[in-house]
Amino acid sequence: MRRLPTGALGAALLALALLLLVAAPASARPTAGAQDDDGPTGRALVVKVSGLLDPVLVDFVSRSIVQAEEEDAVALTLQLNSGGATVPQEQITALTEQMQSADVPVAVWVGPSGSKALDEAAQLVYAAADSGVAPGTTVTAPDGRDLDDEEAVDEGVVDRAAPTIGLFNVELDGFESRVVDGEDGRPTREPVTPTVFSQLPLPSQLAHTMASPAVAYLLFVIGMALILFEFFTAGVGIAGIVGAAFFIGGCYGLAVLPANAWAVALLVFSMFAFAVDIQTGVPRFWTAVALVAYVVGTLQLYDGLHLSWITLGVSFLGMAVAMIAGMPAMVRTRFATPTIGREWMIGEMGEAVADVDPDGTVRVRDALWRARVNRATPIDAGDPVRVVGISGMILEVEPEEGAARDYRERRSR
Repeated sequence: MRRLPTGALGAALLALALLLLVAAPASARPTAGAQDDDGPTGRALVVKVSGLLDPVLVDFVSRSIVQAEEEDAVALTLQLNSGGATVPQEQITALTEQMQSADVPVAVWVGPSGSKALDEAAQLVYAAADSGVAPGTTVTAPDGRDLDDEEAVDEGVVDRAAPTIGLFNVELDGFESRVVDGEDGRPTREPVTPTVFSQLPLPSQLAHTMASPAVAYLLFVIGMALILFEFFTAGVGIAGIVGAAFFIGGCYGLAVLPANAWAVALLVFSMFAFAVDIQTGVPRFWTAVALVAYVVGTLQLYDGLHLSWITLGVSFLGMAVAMIAGMPAMVRTRFATPTIGREWMIGEMGEAVADVDPDGTVRVRDALWRARVNRATPIDAGDPVRVVGISGMILEVEPEEGAARDYRERRSR
């Protein structure tokens, strides 16, 4: 079951969804050419089914069949373009049985050109009362082979070829049409039965988009990266809010998709590993560990689904640049102060903002600084510190009492 974001963001999204559901019907208006009261009373419904068959899309198709039966429609045509399904086979079987037992003929047209009906999605084609394909489409045969449009027709996987949805519908049983003279003078058929086109309403379309493999993955990792960025800045800003929204959307998408839990855990771990070296301002061992975990987690994220090389390339390159160059530079800039004329700071007292063991953060005269202490005398957060030296942009500090002596200093004495 989907969980809505909490707080003001969740309330705003819920209000927007309710407003859209009330103000915008799921179906479009009848196309031009619909008849008046003296014309046919029945109408044909065309439902756009695009993308992987996830719970949102399967539910939409099921509800469209019920709507067609309640309206006593002439026919329901599914305009299909899908590479498979993310729902269990039981739900696909239930949907195909609903198609076959419906009081309204349910047809499937794979189109337009370039569309596909692969794997589980092809089962909708097999269950249809009438089926067709546009040129340049691909359909998976019952034996698992992917067929082009001509092969699908020749082998009887689909009933006929139809370049457009209009030419497909006019051949449906009960669909009325008439012959008219075309612009070139040749006779052509035009529909008489009114046709209504519909697709997922906006809130459902948003959920369906978040459940696509590439979008869910990018939302998840970008959301974590933005939250990590916000962690190293003061206060809660736009990056944190956007990151939280992206992270929630990515979690929803991964919950719907067949994601491997251990791969998701690797992606989360990579962010913690990145954070270790970001804290120091210098990419080191943990950055290499994080990159390995990030790559392995990404490549093994889905079971049976694959991300495109474009998505992988953008993700790997963008994350490497952000975590190796961007984030450490941001941290260094945050704590950077001109190094000339800071000798006055030696001997100054301050307070440890975070544990200094041996690296950490201190506050001196209301300014934050990167600091380092002798490993033998770590300083806890909140304890007083004394500045004893400056190395570049890092302050060398010691506890107010009990500071360790350097062995070279003891030898010279």
